Amino acid sequence: MTTPSHFPGKLPGQQNQKQRPAKQVITGAEAVILSLIEAGVDTIFGYPGGAIMPVYDALYDYHDKINHVLVRHEQGASHAAQGYARVNKKTGVCLVTSGPGATNLVTGIADALIDSTPMVCISGQVPRHLLGSDAFQETDIIGITMPITKWSYQITEPEEIPWAIARAFYIANSGRPGPVMLDITKNAELGTLEYEYQPCTHIRSYIPVPETDPHALQQAAELINQAKKPYLLVGHGVLISEAQQQLRAFIEKTGIPFGWTIMGLSAMPNNHPLNTGMLGMHGNYGPNIKTNECDVLIAVGMRFDDRVTGNTDFYAKQAKIIHIEIDKAEIDKNIKVDVPLLGDAKAVLQKLLPLVEEKSYPEWLQEFRECERIEYEKIIHHDIHPSSEGLHMGEVIHLISEKTEGKAIIVPDVGQHQMAACRYYKFADTDGMVTSGGLGTMGFALPAAIGAKIAQPQREVIAIIGDGCFQMTIQELGVIAQDKLPVKMVILNNNFLGMVRQWQQLFFDKRYSFTELVNPDFVAITQGYGIPAKRVSTRDKLSDSIEEMLKSEGPFLLEVVVEKEANVFPMVPSGAAISDIRLE
Repeated sequence: MTTPSHFPGKLPGQQNQKQRPAKQVITGAEAVILSLIEAGVDTIFGYPGGAIMPVYDALYDYHDKINHVLVRHEQGASHAAQGYARVNKKTGVCLVTSGPGATNLVTGIADALIDSTPMVCISGQVPRHLLGSDAFQETDIIGITMPITKWSYQITEPEEIPWAIARAFYIANSGRPGPVMLDITKNAELGTLEYEYQPCTHIRSYIPVPETDPHALQQAAELINQAKKPYLLVGHGVLISEAQQQLRAFIEKTGIPFGWTIMGLSAMPNNHPLNTGMLGMHGNYGPNIKTNECDVLIAVGMRFDDRVTGNTDFYAKQAKIIHIEIDKAEIDKNIKVDVPLLGDAKAVLQKLLPLVEEKSYPEWLQEFRECERIEYEKIIHHDIHPSSEGLHMGEVIHLISEKTEGKAIIVPDVGQHQMAACRYYKFADTDGMVTSGGLGTMGFALPAAIGAKIAQPQREVIAIIGDGCFQMTIQELGVIAQDKLPVKMVILNNNFLGMVRQWQQLFFDKRYSFTELVNPDFVAITQGYGIPAKRVSTRDKLSDSIEEMLKSEGPFLLEVVVEKEANVFPMVPSGAAISDIRLE
């Protein structure tokens, strides 16, 4: 029997020099459950199997303390855990078996890493003596997940379990959050240990929140105070650090206009007078154009993703750039910045606030309003009040936004419907957007909406899904049916993989190569699960159908047939500068 050199436990037979009270002797499987309870876990998303069966057997005795959600596919567990974590500020937890059970989590783990979502994934594994033998359902999940986790660790002895779980939760939800993978061999689950749980609060050489340089704060304040056309970018880090109040105080004192990334949506109400809209490839006209005209650019908790910057050779070359970021690896990674402000966004904004002057920029703000006028006349008016007979995605989202007063949690999948949801839902409450931003995972929305609803049962949760995306995780309707979750689902059905088709139309001479879909009867399938569902294809029935969905006490699916070849504009073509944004 061996113990890793970095594991601070004792080998069997080692005696304490000082007599201590006897500890409870339990199985490793029970230690997993007790450690999760100690870590504050109240919900697990999982799917049982042979290698994790001892843990599931132990869970049977603790069902009153931990709610287990039986997904229909392990990928659904990972996305549900993400949705739960994103709106609840807690670490999502997945529990699966070895081999395919573990590998089915990989997409969700990668998604959680790039979108900085805290998640602890626990998989069973073959017994230690069979490792490397290609035993039934053995896969090197640690080797697979090391590049897409903050920490991946294999537990081979029961004594390691409390230590590893405590460490996993500390790593997952400290600093820049992210996923952790724990793989537990079956012998560790079946073996016994003297159980003791100690929360992890420190790991040598791991500094989750760096100290902010006071000199850099002074430099940033001087740039901001001297600026003539400053602009602020709101990223996901504002929501992660719960810095909404600090951000609001900062922008209202400085008078700086702001825009947001997709992941930064709902950090501030859409109706804030300094809001200028969304950045990026399908963002608003003003934020993209004016980024390349501002003289000081302040990025808060965002990583200058290529969908935001476009061609980096032409991105904000005229501006002095201030970057507030918790992860040192993101500084100068994509965009060279003038003043890096390392630290938690909430703490940095608090320190910066007394150093900046009260100002306003009415003429600069008016330039954004002129861009809004142009975009409204050319695009927005036609999207939300179309003259064509066919329904548009924009008008559907606009109606949902009005009828929910911007207070719902919106969970879009990935594609044209995602961009429509981001553009036309007007958020009044914070933590209202849950989507796959960095990885762009089709099939994300349905299970993520399940997790979000479990985390925030008092809020309306609406999944906005494309017909292609829906079929990737359609089986999770079983969870909604079994647990009677009042999740609302809207399928925007254009019988195409819409975003890919748009690119094929614009850049590949309308050569629609394998993007048209022959879809099943979504209403019949949903009703087969015992869930009410309705299909609408005409404008005269749209408003009443949305009302019917929202008034439904339980789950409800509304399929809306939209125009097959409608496009999402504005659009920054791939490889272009953001200021080359197309309005048509």
